[in-house]
Amino acid sequence: MSKPLETLHGKVLILGAGPAGYTAAIYAARANLQPLMIAGPEPGGQLTTTTDVENYPGFPKGITGPEMMEEFREQAERFGTKVVYDLGVSADVSKRPFTIRGDEGIYTCDALIIATGASAKYLGLDSEQRLRTRGVTACATCDGAFFRDQDVAVVGGGDTAMEEASFLTRMCRSVHVVHRRDGFRASKIMQERVLSHPNIRVHWNRAVQEVLGQDSVTGLLLRDTNTGALETLDVTGMFLAIGHQPNSGIFQGLLDMDETGYLKTRAGSTFTNVPGVFACGDVADKVYRQAVTAAGTGCMAAIDAERWLTEHG
Repeated sequence: MSKPLETLHGKVLILGAGPAGYTAAIYAARANLQPLMIAGPEPGGQLTTTTDVENYPGFPKGITGPEMMEEFREQAERFGTKVVYDLGVSADVSKRPFTIRGDEGIYTCDALIIATGASAKYLGLDSEQRLRTRGVTACATCDGAFFRDQDVAVVGGGDTAMEEASFLTRMCRSVHVVHRRDGFRASKIMQERVLSHPNIRVHWNRAVQEVLGQDSVTGLLLRDTNTGALETLDVTGMFLAIGHQPNSGIFQGLLDMDETGYLKTRAGSTFTNVPGVFACGDVADKVYRQAVTAAGTGCMAAIDAERWLTEHG
């Protein structure tokens, strides 16, 4: 017979433990709301897969992603946040108290802050995963400066890929855009910027077969999607720009979200369509997706929740 799940209640429950979740926890704890945080399977979110963070204010010498998230966690716990390492598998936001069911327990709350983030889409290659943070990345804004004066590749054909490629030309010697079709799906103006740039070369009808290199990326093995022919592209970095998937699955059909799963919030706030439920960070942001913007909306969510609880108890 299976052991019955323990039930924990928090006045404020924070689901997710990245920059948004930890910031929400710090603010909620300092407001004496005694937040309960469900940290999930990857506490720290996408930053735990980032080596050096050099664009977050307050760290002039830089800091690794895992170290930064550890400091966030310590600060949240210092003010009284209770962190539980569990994975939310289902939710009920139809009535208060709201309920999140996890693998290890059942969690209830008077106000819910969703900070589950988003996950970058990868190609699914073993070599790609092995070389993540060692030349394979999904964020040019975060990591482009590490590839100064180097040759890099961007994989994708949408607006994000065009933006990443254009951004990388500011510091990289050359940028190769690898696209599996013979035309981009990006907006016309973004395409024109890429196609007219002297330091960008487009490889049409090419798919990445393998990421080359042992300790770091040394090149890509490309496959012609029409003929199957293979060729090698010498680059030291590969930037994935094939989209992100918001981690909002357990709220499907429960909260308003766009066609790709990003939670919708009221303009200028973190309120969702359900009173008492708030969303912050990358699960509600498909534009910026930066640690500092996630932290900012985490602050907003805690303040929104505090004020809402003051009015509604």
